[in-house]
Amino acid sequence: MKKTITKIEKSYESMPSFKKVAAYARVSSGKDEMLHSLAAQVSYYSNFIQQQPGWFYVGVFADEALTGTKSNRPEFKRMIEACKKGEIDIVLTKSISRFARNTVDLIETVRELKSLNVDVFFEEQNIHSNSGDGELMLTILASYAQEESRSVSENCKWRIRSQFANGELATLRFMYGYKIVNGGVTIEPGEAAVVRMIFEDYLSGMGGGKIAKKLKEMGIENLRGGEWNSVRVMTIIKNEKYTGNALLQKKYVKDHLGKRLIRNRGNLPMYYAKNTHPAIIEQELFDQAQVILNQQRLCYRTKSGPRNRYPFSGILRCENCGNKYKRKVRGDKAMWQCTTYLNEGKTACPAKQVPEQVLYQLSSEILGICEFDAERLGQELSEILVAESNKMIFAFNDGHTEERVWHDRSRREVWTEEMRKKARENALRRY
Repeated sequence: MKKTITKIEKSYESMPSFKKVAAYARVSSGKDEMLHSLAAQVSYYSNFIQQQPGWFYVGVFADEALTGTKSNRPEFKRMIEACKKGEIDIVLTKSISRFARNTVDLIETVRELKSLNVDVFFEEQNIHSNSGDGELMLTILASYAQEESRSVSENCKWRIRSQFANGELATLRFMYGYKIVNGGVTIEPGEAAVVRMIFEDYLSGMGGGKIAKKLKEMGIENLRGGEWNSVRVMTIIKNEKYTGNALLQKKYVKDHLGKRLIRNRGNLPMYYAKNTHPAIIEQELFDQAQVILNQQRLCYRTKSGPRNRYPFSGILRCENCGNKYKRKVRGDKAMWQCTTYLNEGKTACPAKQVPEQVLYQLSSEILGICEFDAERLGQELSEILVAESNKMIFAFNDGHTEERVWHDRSRREVWTEEMRKKARENALRRY
């Protein structure tokens, strides 16, 4: 029998396939002209995508005043999550430098999106990441962008350090009690009165926590809407700039990729400049406050010699009395307790103890990581404040704070069968 083949044509028209398209935009400065530029980018991509046949507009993801070398860009992260969920097929962006200036991060992100079959189009370089030579070209051009970032960073550091050497307030942008406009520093009368009250209360014997409580009860607003706590109060007490003088280069940027401020512990010279701006506090009043502060440090400092160091040693502090927390182990449970409570009892400080497991859990949550990382904790957090009502305040090195509340575990959850048995035996003996 002779083989026959019949071609079967489609009897219907297939529905057109739409590509889900989004765009990513970013500016690296919070200045008004840059934010206008960002708004223009968002408007341009919104109109452009919606005018293309076969494209479905998903949206524009835009980050303001964040550098391309940082990984904590919220809109960028949200865009990546949308790609993982299959909500985006194509991402448009102006250039490689707008997407990322870290070569490693760029290639890792592009490869991740490529595995999800998401194409990234870099308009300025006219490169599609899914093209045959796309990754090679991106690697070369991203290296140039990263080197450009390093060069700009070095120039900025040289300029700022030169200003410090000349006694200029180069990096001062916000400070409670002052109004800073175009480099000019003037006193804000209402806030200056609060600063004077804080110093007077501290010299009269009030601690940072009690002063913060008083400010909240008075309804006094903190800088940029932040909540008053003992960390913020003690930052004011320690700040020599309220005397009209300034210790310059207390912190510095270690590298151009992380752009993280590092406390200057002798790595670079510091400069003490006098009469750089109007004073709010007299020098004598400030010196008296520092004497009290140093006396408290000497009173509560730990003994010298070899000792155990734990991830939370030195950074966990009591809001009520201002003292540091100390690690205690009972059985197989590690707890952290205020040293004033341990040394003088509940009447001196009623602060609650905190289970170490709670510290691990909340620290991981606040840092956005799945598993606790002691090195990351030290890099990003300057202090953890234990407050009333099971509240903890996490103070970051960049100056902002975040709060978390932890819940006590019931005895049923905590007690083991061995502990219950021992409790029954003790009760029977007493009976």
